[in-house]
Amino acid sequence: MSHQPQPIVWPGKPYPLGSSWDGEGVNFAIYSEHAEKVELCFFDASGKREILRVPLAEQTDMVWHSYLPEARPGQLYGYRVFGPYAPEKGHRFNHHKLLLDPYGKQVQGTIRWSDAHFGYRVGHKLEDLSFDRRDDAAGMPKNRVIDSSFTWGSDAPPRIPWHETVIYELHVKGFTNCHPDVPEPLRGTYAGLATAPVIDYLTHLGVTSIELMPVHCFVDDRRLVERGLRNYWGYNSIGFLALEPRYLATDSINEFKTMVKTLHSAGLEVILDVVYNHTAEGNHLGPTLSLKGIDNSAYYRLTPDNPRHYMDYTGTGNTLNMQHPRVLQLIMDSLRYWVLEMHVDGFRFDLAAALARELHAVNRLGAFLDIIHQDPVLSQVKLIAEPWDLGEGGYQVGNFPVGWAEWNDRYRDTVRSYWKGDEGYVSDLAYRITGSSDLYAHSGRRPYASINFVTAHDGFTLQDLVSYNEKHNEANGENNHDGSDNNRSWNCGVEGPTDDPNIVALRAKQKRNMLATLLLSQGVPMIYAGDEIGHTQMGNNNAYCQDNDIGWLNWDLQDRDLLTFVQRMITLRKRHPVFRRRHFFQGRPIKGENIKDVLWLNPKGNEMTEDEWRDATVCCLGMFLSGQGLDEMDERGRKRGDENFLLLLNAHHQDVEFILPAFRPSARWNAWMDTSREAGLRPSETYDASAVYPLQARSMVVLMERRGNGKKDEANEAPS
Repeated sequence: MSHQPQPIVWPGKPYPLGSSWDGEGVNFAIYSEHAEKVELCFFDASGKREILRVPLAEQTDMVWHSYLPEARPGQLYGYRVFGPYAPEKGHRFNHHKLLLDPYGKQVQGTIRWSDAHFGYRVGHKLEDLSFDRRDDAAGMPKNRVIDSSFTWGSDAPPRIPWHETVIYELHVKGFTNCHPDVPEPLRGTYAGLATAPVIDYLTHLGVTSIELMPVHCFVDDRRLVERGLRNYWGYNSIGFLALEPRYLATDSINEFKTMVKTLHSAGLEVILDVVYNHTAEGNHLGPTLSLKGIDNSAYYRLTPDNPRHYMDYTGTGNTLNMQHPRVLQLIMDSLRYWVLEMHVDGFRFDLAAALARELHAVNRLGAFLDIIHQDPVLSQVKLIAEPWDLGEGGYQVGNFPVGWAEWNDRYRDTVRSYWKGDEGYVSDLAYRITGSSDLYAHSGRRPYASINFVTAHDGFTLQDLVSYNEKHNEANGENNHDGSDNNRSWNCGVEGPTDDPNIVALRAKQKRNMLATLLLSQGVPMIYAGDEIGHTQMGNNNAYCQDNDIGWLNWDLQDRDLLTFVQRMITLRKRHPVFRRRHFFQGRPIKGENIKDVLWLNPKGNEMTEDEWRDATVCCLGMFLSGQGLDEMDERGRKRGDENFLLLLNAHHQDVEFILPAFRPSARWNAWMDTSREAGLRPSETYDASAVYPLQARSMVVLMERRGNGKKDEANEAPS
């Protein structure tokens, strides 16, 4: 470290935490309850050379702080924190290790792994009870002081109602990295998502909300780097207020703000997938990168009888200590930052059950959920829970409070199993496609509490779901032991790619079946990016480390027929409120009508009997949706109505002659979509009431009731 003139240092303030440029200088503040001394370290523009150390002499309420009037935006920095190294007591202070600021808003550089990043001597017989004195600053990323000013202009959140929401889960890099119409320097970046070709694609597809896989700063695990891989997905956070720098085309976080503003201008919401349940520092043998060296016993859940070890509800080695008020503050400050400063529209919380744990059990009214519920900012954005963790009692689907939506894995499993042809799923399917009232109605929640999905980043893509019986994760280097074995997939007769036209056609039909089911179910549909164009990961159902052609979308191989089909199904959903109700079905007759708001039919056109619901061999079902039974109002309090629809689902391997219902003798049924036809399209065919519809094996049909007015249904036209 070269000698620099001693800087001017003022006491500064304990709030806000982090580094804050006020136009004249920079205030630095960091919380540590058990530290004995804190040093602020400045680095040159390359981040390679430490040029200055400044002790933070002031301490207020366990916050160490100073103000440097000569510091400026762009300055690179990190911390060294002094205190006891006593793992058996939960303390892991080691001032030889440079630490990232938990409140840092930008990070420059990536970790260059070495044994120096660990607070103990790697390979020592005492393991983490030993002590390492090597300085790791040369291989550590650094925080950068930012100027937060940005011209938001008239930007406003789209505030799309939950029942009108269609979510599209995508990876910032993987979505654009191979896109031929995105300028090459912008591919794989936030700026790439804001380009006209991407915006046009998303708006023509018809989705309303983009859910970005993690963009908080994260770490490539050492074991992956040594195998030539990377942490592609990003569920390995090390900074909750900092953007992941690898997705920046520029050196400014304003690039992300420009992306959000551009998406908002196109009417699209931005939802972030956030990981607050753990960090990249792992267990007692993990590296010391930030919180572990700042105040390990405050930030992490340690085992009460042996604080050397961590409570692990996440499968990653550690769990954030949600019982500590300063940890809660860190997470809440992070969430508010992303809403107020970055203008995002909501969050999907990874392993959210871990955040609701008080002592050990998952507490439905835990402090974290209480605080969010009463927060005037966060209670108004979209909140989505992944409602489970890996600990005892961690599966909490249906148990989050009002105001939260949940990833509904029971929807995923049921729809997959039904279309695969497994027996005994018709009854459960009826619950899933009507919004899962059995999970959400008891607590006063609505159908849109259910985030419905058939595929997501974790698992097979839709193309692979119909192409593989088994996972093929050999490229991950874990002997195919990683990833789920419970895929409920079916290869349609051949494992992997094939030129057999019959199998290719069957796979295409199965994809249409599942996408049509998803997009016409009550609740909020979520599409995994690439499913609509046939993206394959070649059978890899755990591509978390595949930052390559396995994980990236190949736009040159897109299935345009499937894309058109998905556009048409989203258009149908948007034009007909009967597919996106705000209230659960009542299953009883409508006032002034002699039919129910929803009716379940067998192939004879009669209402399903109790015996049929219990019959495991039944795999054909008719679902009548009454447009007069909406029981909904528009924004001005006027009663809404819609057309009557009939959905026919047949997962059997044989054709079925389905007798169409005759609720009105003069009514006729217009066949709008049939997945057994190529691309789901069919000529305009109309059937009389009580006529037989030739329902093909493994297919789904949408019919709309016509009442003799001869009007053409606009939704039958494919969107441009």
